[in-house]
Formats: sequence, structure tokens, C-alpha cells
Amino acid sequence: MLNLFDGKQGVVIFTIALYRAIKIAFAALLVGVSTYAVTVAQAQTPSASDIMDAVVQVHAMVPEDARTAEHLGTFRDGSGIVIDDDGLIVTIGYVIMESTSLAITRADGGDPVPADMVAYDHNTGFGLLRTREPLQVKPVVLGSSADLEEGGTAMIVSRGDAYPVTPAQVVSRREFTGYWEYLLEDAIFTMPPHRHFGGAALINEAGKLVGIGSLYVNDAAGPETMSPGNMFVPIDALKPILADLVQTGRSAKPANPWLGIYTDQREGRVLVTRVAAEGPAWKAGIKAGDIIIGVGGHRVSGMPDFLRRVWAHGEAGAEVVVDVLSMDSSDLEIKHIPVRSRDRRDWLKLN
Repeated sequence: MLNLFDGKQGVVIFTIALYRAIKIAFAALLVGVSTYAVTVAQAQTPSASDIMDAVVQVHAMVPEDARTAEHLGTFRDGSGIVIDDDGLIVTIGYVIMESTSLAITRADGGDPVPADMVAYDHNTGFGLLRTREPLQVKPVVLGSSADLEEGGTAMIVSRGDAYPVTPAQVVSRREFTGYWEYLLEDAIFTMPPHRHFGGAALINEAGKLVGIGSLYVNDAAGPETMSPGNMFVPIDALKPILADLVQTGRSAKPANPWLGIYTDQREGRVLVTRVAAEGPAWKAGIKAGDIIIGVGGHRVSGMPDFLRRVWAHGEAGAEVVVDVLSMDSSDLEIKHIPVRSRDRRDWLKLN
């Protein structure tokens, strides 16, 4: 098993030789004859062309007055993966969130195929869309992301790039906290970095989908390590909510309280970098530059702790008291600011 992490030095070592070794490990899969396939029925093993055909390019048009237009843009491109025979495609949610027009481009090019929004789930970050006509491709089977351990190898496939395939290694499995009130308990981190990561497919050695590309990160191998790579949302998080997303456009699970606070963590302190316009924190008077000391009188030790304490208040709509050291405070007085939370979906302009 390859190891990109040198435990003695505590730094990531990535060399051309290792990269070539990973390529060799995937050469069999790329021609449709993996060593893993020997142990399963031939009919269950997708060919490389099947996988490539099932990964499409997603195009989204978002109106200028959308909540996310300023920071994510009004024209978004990403990748998506066909997961059923009727054109259902899974992608990362920010690509299609608040879109008014959707289309996909097949792997072989051709005219864009119109599509419709099916669902967006803030808790996981997944998005679903469906083409208005069947794509006549073999869907990718959902695998088990739990079986993808640190040190394991996988393949990243995307669209919109001259180099759509990157062999990769899983360098860490750990929690991930996003500044937009987002927390994954067990994210997948890979190296080397793949440029077109948004909605990219993470494929295991059996040719199954185990993750959806979300971000480029500088610390894939671990906190405070210079290790450029990508973060993937594990596909196991989609399975329990997939039926609900298809049927109703959202998970049946209660929405977490959302405050509309964008944060950063510095030396264990939670710093407000901005607040969502017309969101709960904005209405309560919390401002960029404020430091969040605690929630409900309980000190917070960082962004994950902050979110867990907010979510412990129950469902969206609950009142959350945020303990804040205001940026314009002259006496270092901690203010206890009540914030009436809401469901983030209700703030977004979803169609």
C-alpha cells in the first residue's frame, strides 16, 4: 500500500514516482479489467467507458438576485454522475443551488440536454437534477465510502478539463467544518489535487461511486500540513436521504438551526467574517469582525464546537443566544445576543 505521509517528519511527501505508482495501480481499471474484478461476477464490473460515459458536465444559470450569486457566480459549471436509468444525476449542491436553468453535456459532447432541479440538501451538500430525456448510458452504482480507508486508492473523474481522470490516494478521513455553517463528520481527503473538483466522481477499485467532489484544500493530509488535495463528500451520506430527495426535493430530517454567520477559526477563536444579508444574525446585529465566545453561556473551542452547540438547540426556528465580543467594543464586554434561527432553505431563493 502506498503511503504519502511520512510520520517521522510529519510532512506530506508526494513525488513523481509515487504518482506513477498510483497510475499503475489503476491501469487495469482504466482498461476495464481490474484485479478486483476477478473476485466478482463479470456482469457486475463496469468498464472504464461505462464510467466515463456516466460522468457528465453540468451547466447552471443563476439569477443575479440569488442569495449566492455574489460569491458563487451566476453561471456555474461542474460535473455530475448519472445514477439511474431515467437521467437522475448527483452533483455537489453549490453548482445547481438557486439555478433557474439547467443543462448537461454528455461525455461525447453534442448539444446540451435540458435538465430540472430535483433537490438540494444543505446538511450533506448534495444536489440532484434530472435530464428531460434519457441519456442512454449505464448508471454508476453507489458503493460504500465506509470501505475507503486512509491509504486506499481511488480514481477521480470529471468533465470540463482536458485531463478528466486523476488517480488519487485517500490521505485522511476526518471531520470537515465549512465556514457556511457546514459540518461533515467523516469527509474524504485525497491527493494529488484534481482541478475540476466540483461534482467530480470518486470511483473505487470496483468501479463504484464512493464520493462527490466538493473543494480544493491545502491540508488534505491533516491540519497544519501543506498538502494540496481535494475534499469529497462520502456517498454513504446520500443513501439514507436519497428517496426523500427524489420524492419531495428535501430530506425528511428536521433542518438544523441556521444563523447566517460565516466564520473562520484562529487559535481556537471563532471569528465572524461576514453575515448573510437579511439572515438571522444580520437582523440580530451581529457583524463581521465580531468574535464568538460562546453559545448560551457555554464557551466554544472552535468552529465544530460552535456548530454543535447551535444545533443542540433543536430544529430550525429555535432561539439561540450567541455570546459575542463585539468588534467595536471599548470595554471588552461580552454581549449575549438572542438570534431567532431559521431553515437556510427558506432564506435561499430555490426554484
